[in-house]
Amino acid sequence: MLTLTDNARHAVHDLAERAGLPAAGGMRIAESSQQGTFDLSLVTEPVDGDQLIEADGARVFVEPTTASLLADQQLDAAPAEGGTGFVLSPQG
Repeated sequence: MLTLTDNARHAVHDLAERAGLPAAGGMRIAESSQQGTFDLSLVTEPVDGDQLIEADGARVFVEPTTASLLADQQLDAAPAEGGTGFVLSPQG
């Protein structure tokens, strides 16, 4: 299952809070139409079948077909030009 670093947990929680999402909301990860990339979006609730990763108030929903692709990955976050950047890397 995808895991979140402390930086990712804080970033997801902060983004959701600033967006005014309800408690059921969070960030959703889905496979993009461009091979090898993923779409990240803030949503008010998960889509049926999404895998939920919840940690310290951060909620990340992973599309069912994407969940298997990210099962051995870790999501990290760092400041980037124009906001926050998210990076996937193998779980250590």
